[in-house]
Amino acid sequence: MANNTMFSLQGKVACVTGATSGIGRQQALALSAAGATIIAVGRNAEALESLMEDLPGNGIAVQTDLLNADLGDVLLEAIAMTGPVDILCNTAGINLREPAGSISRQSWNDTINLNLSVPFFLARELVPEMRERGGGKIINIASLQSERAFANSIAYGASKGGVAQLTRAMAEAWSADGICCNAIGPGFFPTSLTQAVFDNEEIAQRNARQTAIGRNGELKDLDGITVFLASSASDYITGQIIYVDGGFTAK
Repeated sequence: MANNTMFSLQGKVACVTGATSGIGRQQALALSAAGATIIAVGRNAEALESLMEDLPGNGIAVQTDLLNADLGDVLLEAIAMTGPVDILCNTAGINLREPAGSISRQSWNDTINLNLSVPFFLARELVPEMRERGGGKIINIASLQSERAFANSIAYGASKGGVAQLTRAMAEAWSADGICCNAIGPGFFPTSLTQAVFDNEEIAQRNARQTAIGRNGELKDLDGITVFLASSASDYITGQIIYVDGGFTAK
């Protein structure tokens, strides 16, 4: 039987990467509203300060560049202040939107590293303590491009296809220890990564028409799935990619 504490995150600590904007910021706000203490990881000091002011609950900011940081050190000081992490949202990411002929080794490596490698290695840093305490939640960010190809996005698409399989592999490796690993696959939401799409009204409206619901996403549409996957309500769900896309992938 469902109860009113099933979705509560009171007493939990949630680490959110990419927390300075877009989906990451929205996740931090939603998890905080559900009771979690937030470790917000991002590069922009002003944006982190703004987030701290807007959090409905407690949180601390960690300013760092995940591409160049020692992931073991990134959270060491934060965890000393908050306690061990129960929930990890691997949300930081980049999409450089380069045509195939313009992709350099550096831009390819940066995209794969931040979108795919960092989520694995950061999760691996946190898994031992999650295991010791009986479980945890890992939430990755997949994409429509985990399933299909978009123009000028070979590196991004490759990384997000990898995230889908990474999520399944994480679940296989760690769920027996109570660590549920799932991914959210957002449709078209207004973020810094999709600014070019939303700046073009014709493209934005075309994308909206391709959904079953008939509109593009609003960031608040991600609140429910984030809290659900972070809470005990999803304790028997793992290895899944859940598309929050207004039915885009259904048509």
